[in-house]
Amino acid sequence: MTAAENFPGIGAKALFAIFLLALAARLAVVVVTGASTARFGDAPAYQLAARALAETGRYPAKTDEYYFRPPGYAAFLAVVTLGHPDRVRVAKLASAVLGALACLLLAFIAVRLFRRRDVAIAAGAAAALDPSLVMVTSDVQSEPLFLVLILSAGFLLLAGVDRPSSTLLFVAGVAMGLAILTRPSAIFVAPLLAAPLGARRWPLRARAHLAAAGVLGAVLALAPWTIRNAVVYREFVLVSDVGGFNFYLGNSDLMARFYEIRDRKSYDAWSDESYALLGERLNELAAAGVTSPGAVTRALVARTLSDAAARPGKTALLAARKIWDWLRPYPNPLFWPWPIVLGIGLLYVVLYALAARGLALAPRRGATLVALAVLVASMAAHVMTLVSWRYRVPYWDPVLVLYGAFGAGTLLPSWKRST
Repeated sequence: MTAAENFPGIGAKALFAIFLLALAARLAVVVVTGASTARFGDAPAYQLAARALAETGRYPAKTDEYYFRPPGYAAFLAVVTLGHPDRVRVAKLASAVLGALACLLLAFIAVRLFRRRDVAIAAGAAAALDPSLVMVTSDVQSEPLFLVLILSAGFLLLAGVDRPSSTLLFVAGVAMGLAILTRPSAIFVAPLLAAPLGARRWPLRARAHLAAAGVLGAVLALAPWTIRNAVVYREFVLVSDVGGFNFYLGNSDLMARFYEIRDRKSYDAWSDESYALLGERLNELAAAGVTSPGAVTRALVARTLSDAAARPGKTALLAARKIWDWLRPYPNPLFWPWPIVLGIGLLYVVLYALAARGLALAPRRGATLVALAVLVASMAAHVMTLVSWRYRVPYWDPVLVLYGAFGAGTLLPSWKRST
């Protein structure tokens, strides 16, 4: 029996139940937070871009005061709202549906990873109720679309290696490319499209063909947008120029001061100062004739590296603080009441422990290495720039839920009898 034939079915009823549970949880948050109000701070920028696409057929040169965002979510928003991105109810419903679909994808991935129907159902149900996944898939923001794209890439990568199928790997690459166009930080996990090279059950030539198909799919998905940038800005900009701003701000003295903030008033003042700092740097660059997105990005990166080299001790301390900010199990008390901070913190402590057990005992060691690479690469990408709990969720929570469900299963008395 081949690996492609050795996966149990989950069942239509179980999948439908997972989808309904996930959708209900997300719609409940939509109702509580306001179905017609976009609470997410970046929503106006996405709406602006979506409106421009619908009305002019062109993406705006800037979506924010200083930079332009990647186009993926704005294009999706324009489509689902039929060119009216101010229809927040429709946009939130679309986010909730995408969030529910992501739970189904996690169940499908779990079957591939662990070959157990019960673990797949548990993973899907856990994702349906995961507080962080629920929150980031209930508003006008890019995470719902990104989750579906990145999980689709992961599932197709697994399936394409198991079959093997260069077609599935090509589509996985396309999904990865679209994920990068939605959240450019995915470029740091895109090299995992070459993971088929490690599948030793297939000849080297076949493995190379699979990896090449995945890379080709990603390149072709990115190419039209990168060409558009070259035409509009007359320079190479892969996806967006926001990375340069995040790199500069995330490694500045102002970022170091963020970790000294203890109340919301101080945070608001810090936020205002960060925007003023970016404006100041842009004015300096404009005075020197540096105005294009690529040139500004290079200048900000050079300034950041120069500043970091001049204060190695402070740079190391800031990096350590950002790593802890990424890893900490509890949400920031600046933005959440203490009962939620403590409750979510306890939940993540348990999830971390179960996921660690699952990663240690999981049967597919190659896939486990890929999962660990996702954890490491996504953390590195954000520690180098800006760290936020929200940024962690679409990368880490799927891995934690998948391997946490498996780890929990191994603790059950019935586990050994059923293996």
